[in-house]
Amino acid sequence: MNRSDTPGRRYGTVAIALHWLIALLIAFNFVAAWIADELPKEQGQQIMGNHVAFGVCILLLTVVRIVWRITHRGPPLLPMARWEAILAHAVHGLLYLAMLAVPLAGYLMESAWSGGQPIDMFGLFHFPALPFAQDKHLAEEVFGEAHEILAYSLLALLALHVAGALKHQLLDKMPELQRILPWG
Repeated sequence: MNRSDTPGRRYGTVAIALHWLIALLIAFNFVAAWIADELPKEQGQQIMGNHVAFGVCILLLTVVRIVWRITHRGPPLLPMARWEAILAHAVHGLLYLAMLAVPLAGYLMESAWSGGQPIDMFGLFHFPALPFAQDKHLAEEVFGEAHEILAYSLLALLALHVAGALKHQLLDKMPELQRILPWG
């Protein structure tokens, strides 16, 4: 098995594409969740329908990303203090966990809210929901609360991730961003 598709110090094309696609979908979903309640009911429901569909996409793409990461080694870390390397690995691991947990909690919430009705994926097809009896209390008070807490945890981890990358790029003068930016 070839565990490296990145002969240099950059991530490979697939890893970069997955990184930025998932990042954009997560950004959309945060914005959608924040603005949906402020919109007229029909528009808010449409935005939240897209939020749910993008959440399913995030979950599936994250699984692909994890499999890709296991089977394709990224470039080595740039020179940094041991504590920074440990923190970088910890934040990355927690990010992967959160990128699974947040949409999974949303998926459970949607399944319980809808009573197991399939999830509309942008009018193209339906993604199966879990076979829950409709339980709005379970949806809101258990899965909804978990989804929200995990989402804010994901946001905090993303802030740490971006802060670390900017610290290495701007303060340490290391080419950190060039490793993951699509245009190199």
